[in-house]
Amino acid sequence: MSEFPGKVRTQTSSPAGAPGPARSSLPGLGSLAPDLGFLRSFLGLLMVVELVFGLLVWALVASTFYQPIPAYGWVMFVAIFFWLVTVILFVMYLLQLQMKLYMIPWPVVLVIFNAAATVLYVTAFITCSAAVQSLIRLPGDYNKRAAASFFACIVMIAYGASTFLSFQAWKGFGSNAATSQVTD
Repeated sequence: MSEFPGKVRTQTSSPAGAPGPARSSLPGLGSLAPDLGFLRSFLGLLMVVELVFGLLVWALVASTFYQPIPAYGWVMFVAIFFWLVTVILFVMYLLQLQMKLYMIPWPVVLVIFNAAATVLYVTAFITCSAAVQSLIRLPGDYNKRAAASFFACIVMIAYGASTFLSFQAWKGFGSNAATSQVTD
């Protein structure tokens, strides 16, 4: 028993006002350091592609006189809605906020979100492509709408790949036996 006190290690913490890692002023959030590993992951890269090209889709359509063509209202809704939700999810995963909200099944949420985005972007891509007409009032609108159709196709493919990857993460494909859980 005399050896026990020699093996004990203690750590001291710094006071709340002492300099150290950046802390959030919101209670319970702790430090909000960005997870650069997420940016290097396939899911993070796909979210960046979805954000950049999704922004191009709705910016190109919005820069044309699209109001007389009802199909572009649907394209704008899909592009802006999923762009905004992707921004929110991207920030949450970049700052690891999903770890703080552990009661939400994030893998399932990502599968459902990405699957819905893929299906609705398929409809938006088809709608946008079908509504491109060369005989329009403003000559620059044709090129912008054609480019928006092309970028909508890229975003649709990116959401499809995100659906595949998030489904694999949800089901645990690629993990070893020590990290996977059996659910019945």
